[in-house]
Amino acid sequence: SVAMAEGEGLVSVDYEVSGKVQGVFFRKYTQREAKRLGLVGWVQNTSHGTVQGQIQGPTTRVRELQEWLRKVGSPQSCISRAEFSNEKEIAALEHKEFQILK
Repeated sequence: SVAMAEGEGLVSVDYEVSGKVQGVFFRKYTQREAKRLGLVGWVQNTSHGTVQGQIQGPTTRVRELQEWLRKVGSPQSCISRAEFSNEKEIAALEHKEFQILK
């Protein structure tokens, strides 16, 4: 499904989302949205109450998930901030799927 974004580069970006994002199925919904967009990477809860991870895929799709992480999230979540870092172009995807890490 990634191949259909022909001529478009792949990017990798790390993210961390703050707010009421634990105990509200945030990871499950993030995985579902990422899969819908054909993206790979991971998501996990942190010990300090945030959710973090990495997204990889075609730039426009990655931007869509970034917007989703910034504004939507899971139905019961309340996002106060979404931060993105370490964005870079990649030659190939470094993950096979989008995983929930414990």
